[in-house]
Amino acid sequence: MLDPAIAAVRFAVREVLQPFADSGAAVLVALSGGADSLALAAATAHEAPKLGLTVVTATIDHALQQGSDEVAARAADQAREAGVPDARIACVEVGTQGGPEAAARDARYAALARAAADADAVAVLLGHTLDDQAETVLLALARGAGAGSLQGMAPRRIDERGLVWLRPLLPLRRSETRAFCAAAGIEAWDDPHNTDERFSRVRVRSTVMPVLESELGPGIAEALARTAEQLREDSDAFADIIDETIEDIVEHAEAGIAISAAALEANPPAIRNRIIRHVALSEFGESLTRRHTLEIARLVTDWHGQGPIDLPGFTAQRRGGLVVLAAR
Repeated sequence: MLDPAIAAVRFAVREVLQPFADSGAAVLVALSGGADSLALAAATAHEAPKLGLTVVTATIDHALQQGSDEVAARAADQAREAGVPDARIACVEVGTQGGPEAAARDARYAALARAAADADAVAVLLGHTLDDQAETVLLALARGAGAGSLQGMAPRRIDERGLVWLRPLLPLRRSETRAFCAAAGIEAWDDPHNTDERFSRVRVRSTVMPVLESELGPGIAEALARTAEQLREDSDAFADIIDETIEDIVEHAEAGIAISAAALEANPPAIRNRIIRHVALSEFGESLTRRHTLEIARLVTDWHGQGPIDLPGFTAQRRGGLVVLAAR
């Protein structure tokens, strides 16, 4: 009888791969050597061939710990033992921008995208679980982030290259991937960074979540994941509204974009602020803080002749009935 954990992980993988069935395409699994990614790789190696797909794994060596090359080599060997003939290793240089966690993540995702391109893969599978999602939502909440960040990690995302990023294990707990490995006889690597309390995510995992579970009762992780899912649904609906609204109220201006001040004022703050953030990101590649967003909104809601506002990458000013955002 198939172990329940193995069945659950295989089902989750099969569900996300189904849209690619019989295409003959390759899919790439991000493999760290931990329980989550090993369970994902083994389940994908089992399910993908039945759907007419080939599997490649990529293990990213960040070279941040002594012996990281040995860990990467062992993970690749385990992938081959699980039935993945093409198990790759990529070494990256981690910068410093944004702090160690963000820099490592940026380097890892860039390397995974390159590996997917080299393998001609249509999708990258990532091993994040429900526990990771709950931690992400808590961290965003602690930063005072908006609804966009509180959505957590998307189960499916398509990047600008058309590459699909999938997280099949988001409905599953971390305990299930460990149970998968135990039942399959796979010995997972425990990353020492996962117990290093210099990292905020580790503190959330080892201290904050247990306290919440103890004080508020079980089910906190599931509740946080549900919240993320509901916010993602709301955000998708808002995005459709924003796209329709922008078509009617935005026009091109010299070196930038002009937005009808009257139309912005007619919209409720939630729509108005999202329009401003959307235009700033799509036109200038800038993610506005709430303070900057509200400063621009004041050109509509509290207009009394103030001059241009200097913002990262562009300026905003009122010109008659328009709010003009222009590159600096």
